[in-house]
Amino acid sequence: MRAILGIETSCDETAASVVVDGREIRSNVVASQVDIHRPFGGVFPEVASRQHVLDIVPVIQQAMIEAKATWDSLDAIAVTRGPGLVGSLLVGANVAKTIAWARALPLVGVNHLEAHLYANWLYTERPGFPPPEQPVFPLLCLIVSGGHSDLLWMSDHGKYRVLGRTVDDAAGEAFDKVARLLGLGYPGGPAIQKAAVGGDARAFDLPRAMWNEGYDFSFSGLKTAVLHLAQGRGAALKGRQAKGKDSPWKRPAASESPDLPSDLLLADLAASFQAAVVDVLVEKTRRATEEYGAREVLLAGGVASNALLRQEMIARVKASVRFPPPALCTDNAAMVAAAGYFRRVAGDVAMWNLDVEPGARLDEMA
Repeated sequence: MRAILGIETSCDETAASVVVDGREIRSNVVASQVDIHRPFGGVFPEVASRQHVLDIVPVIQQAMIEAKATWDSLDAIAVTRGPGLVGSLLVGANVAKTIAWARALPLVGVNHLEAHLYANWLYTERPGFPPPEQPVFPLLCLIVSGGHSDLLWMSDHGKYRVLGRTVDDAAGEAFDKVARLLGLGYPGGPAIQKAAVGGDARAFDLPRAMWNEGYDFSFSGLKTAVLHLAQGRGAALKGRQAKGKDSPWKRPAASESPDLPSDLLLADLAASFQAAVVDVLVEKTRRATEEYGAREVLLAGGVASNALLRQEMIARVKASVRFPPPALCTDNAAMVAAAGYFRRVAGDVAMWNLDVEPGARLDEMA
């Protein structure tokens, strides 16, 4: 039995977790900064790194307590080395190196994108229930988050082939930007999903960029199309909410709100945007699954918690589809510990000069 302490500080979550044998979660503590960054409409890097400094020691202590772990019971320390915000990454990396050195423990550097994939290996023990089966190779993996939209072929642990990635905005980034321009707040993914409830996803014919062009993604044009539809009307949408009128998700009568055209409804626009993003993600995954003969499809990253994406992926992809629970889709340290375990087993141990790599790509880890 090998227990790994994982540490994650790549963006705006300070997290620590103890995972056994790369699968069983013994603790998973996350200190979120969402409320801190909400006024900025996104993550403020300097604020994020300073908050990590304040939170990281209490978070690690809590993770060790909840796992009933001692330093002597740990086999290694795993930490995110990139990609991410350089200031945030440095906090986690320096703390991990310090603990590893002081306790004479091996140090494992983990790619953040790889960690997201390994969220699909995790489970929490439930008395009377056997652990779920591990994913079966070869796998097709779709990572969709605020900074990344990558489609990968995974033939074994640590062996990846990049089939496609975003050429501009990532899917999660597009959700955040569209939510901001529609006045829905931050983070954008949950806000748009909520706003889309009851909306007509066919109300607006929004673009599906690069639909039949390989496996790369592009969401910048979609974002711009929504901007053009909403220009000149955003103030009316926000004003309607501020004045406490009927819910903006309901269709108002034309006579009731002449400044809000009946053909531009917030719920319809949110639903149409969400459907456009999901259509592209699912279609490219479907085609790749058939072309490469994947036995399973793994979803990972913050956008993988989107209900429509999960629903459409299961319905349209002819392979077993696996995705983590929502709490393991967003940044957490359990996924770092899981990835760190498999790296540790493969003998991939870092030296004391381990440095962060803000722009790390997953194909460089293969």
